[in-house]
Amino acid sequence: MSKLNKIGFGGGCHWCTEAVFQHLKGVKKVEQGWIASDKDNAMFSEAVIVHFNPEEIPLKVLVEVHLHTHKSTSKHSMRTKYRSAIYTFENVQHDPVKTIVLELQSQFENQLITKVIPFKEFKASGEQIVNYYKKNPAKPFCETFINPKLKLLLKKFNKYAKTDELEHLNLTENANQ
Repeated sequence: MSKLNKIGFGGGCHWCTEAVFQHLKGVKKVEQGWIASDKDNAMFSEAVIVHFNPEEIPLKVLVEVHLHTHKSTSKHSMRTKYRSAIYTFENVQHDPVKTIVLELQSQFENQLITKVIPFKEFKASGEQIVNYYKKNPAKPFCETFINPKLKLLLKKFNKYAKTDELEHLNLTENANQ
């Protein structure tokens, strides 16, 4: 088995971000919590660390999924708590990720605000909220905010989605949207 790589993603609620990446083939582990970077981004912000096998899911796909499953073009008032960011763990990741984000800009009408910044520190979430979606799929929060993101995975990234774990989502109701 090839060595796992890791990368951090932040942009929305870490329950949502965790659930999205947990349902991708090639993702072996998702750590939910808060990530801090450096300089202007030294404050902790909700995020996840994704451990993945690059032979099963390319980094570019992970970045694309991330940009499409949170408000990556919105400078809303909660950006301190929900920093739109990709946290790189190695210097060799930084430039390729910046290039990927620039290439993916054409898929968006508005300018992407997602920052590519170095990972500095992580604080894990408490056990009571880890795996939130897997523990609570029928809760209103999950149905309202997480299910639409998982449906997007099935539609736009089906090749990489763990479809067997998402069978409970009824896509026929959204087939014409």
